[in-house]
Amino acid sequence: MIRESLSQAADLLFTGGEVWSIILRSLIVSGTAVLLATVVSIPLGLIIGLSRFTGRGPLVAVINTGMALPPVVAGLLVFLLLSRSGPLGSLGLLYTKQAMVVAQLVLAIPLVLGITISAIKNVPQQALLQARSLGANRLQTAMVALREARLMLLVAIIAGMGRVIAEVGAVMMVGGNIRGETQVMTTAIMEEVRKGEFALGLALGMILLVIAFTANGVMARIERQAMGA
Repeated sequence: MIRESLSQAADLLFTGGEVWSIILRSLIVSGTAVLLATVVSIPLGLIIGLSRFTGRGPLVAVINTGMALPPVVAGLLVFLLLSRSGPLGSLGLLYTKQAMVVAQLVLAIPLVLGITISAIKNVPQQALLQARSLGANRLQTAMVALREARLMLLVAIIAGMGRVIAEVGAVMMVGGNIRGETQVMTTAIMEEVRKGEFALGLALGMILLVIAFTANGVMARIERQAMGA
């Protein structure tokens, strides 16, 4: 049975239009969420990492807690927000790809933001002091910090993508797993296993493993570069 399912999974990857449609939809939804999270988190992380203000410690603690936010909790919050009785229910976004992007955005922002803050805090103070001594203004000093932390910022983006593309609870809750519309790799795997049909699930699982392996490989290479820098 396992051998037959693996053979069918391989056939689907080479010939199946549906499997690649699900993969593409997953990449678009998760990629959009991570792109938006990056646009929000890196400037905000830069400000928090370089600034000293009252309440900074508790704020960072809240952000770090959000890094471990369970996907089903994120899904529940977005569901309540977008449901008919919710404050944004009139937009009619529930059970759409847009709702899935919002749910994954809630998951991605704390992770990307937390890693960004940590990266900026670990920038050598000597580099920042040298920039200021040469007459750099705040924006120029911030650009120096970004350049020094660029490798870890890339890790933050990759980690954010890895977190959202592999989660199932949030997208299932707000997307509804509608075939051809909101079904992504993780929700499709769940449905196929529930039906006792493993070929499509195995095919999609292989793709997820390739994505995870690639992401881990890239992050390991970045870490080696950072240590050798």
